[in-house]
Amino acid sequence: MRNRKKQLSKINTILIRHKGKVISTTVGSKPYERLFCGTNPAALRGHRTGNIPYGFEHRPDLISNLFYNTPNAWWRICEVNNIFDVFEQLNSGDQIFLP
Repeated sequence: MRNRKKQLSKINTILIRHKGKVISTTVGSKPYERLFCGTNPAALRGHRTGNIPYGFEHRPDLISNLFYNTPNAWWRICEVNNIFDVFEQLNSGDQIFLP
C-alpha cells in the first residue's frame, strides 16, 4: 500500500483539449499508463487484430458482438487497446487488438 501511494504521488497532470475545453488530468500521462495500463498493447502476443468497420465506430459493444457474438466483452477490447474515450479513439478503419 505504501509503495502504491508513492507511485501515485509521482503522477503528473497534463493538459489536454477535449470537446473544446482544456482539462487537467493524469489519464494519458506516461506515469499513469505505466502504473495502470501495464504492458503496451503493441507488445502483447497472441492477440488477433481487426479493423473497425464503418458503422461500428465509437461502439465497443457492437464490435464485441461482431467478433465474439456477445456485446458483453466490450470492456476487454477497451482494456487491451488502452481506450479511455470511445468517442475519440474508436474510429472506423482503426486497427485494434482482439483479445
